Amino acid sequence: MNASTFWWMATGALVIAELLSGTFYLLMLSLGAAAAALAAHAELDMTTQVITAALVGGAAVVLWNLKSKHRPAGADATDTHIHLDIGATVHVDAWDEQGLSHIKHRGAVWAASCQTHALAHPLESGLHKIVAIEGSRLVLEKI
Repeated sequence: MNASTFWWMATGALVIAELLSGTFYLLMLSLGAAAAALAAHAELDMTTQVITAALVGGAAVVLWNLKSKHRPAGADATDTHIHLDIGATVHVDAWDEQGLSHIKHRGAVWAASCQTHALAHPLESGLHKIVAIEGSRLVLEKI
């Protein structure tokens, strides 16, 4: 077996291991193995192939780790990129004494609460906008 075949098999094994584990780090290492396979096709010696695999794979892992650390730790409940329902309008038929309601949204019944609920101001039925999602409860605001 020539060196390029070995590196392509290593690349495939790393991709399969990544698919089974669900982490992107093994995929980054497979980039290093693919770079080493290309170095083998260029007829570079084995030492250069190993160094290429280590440098490309290691750099990819470091870059992925840096990218992951700059991502926000927790998704905010008001982030419309995470919750596509935020900003949608719903119709509330009635509110109960605790300021809760059950509404139909996208074919399912949801528990809902009003963001501006105060005991002095009765809640009104009608159109409301979804402003946040807290667990399985929609937080609404009167339009």
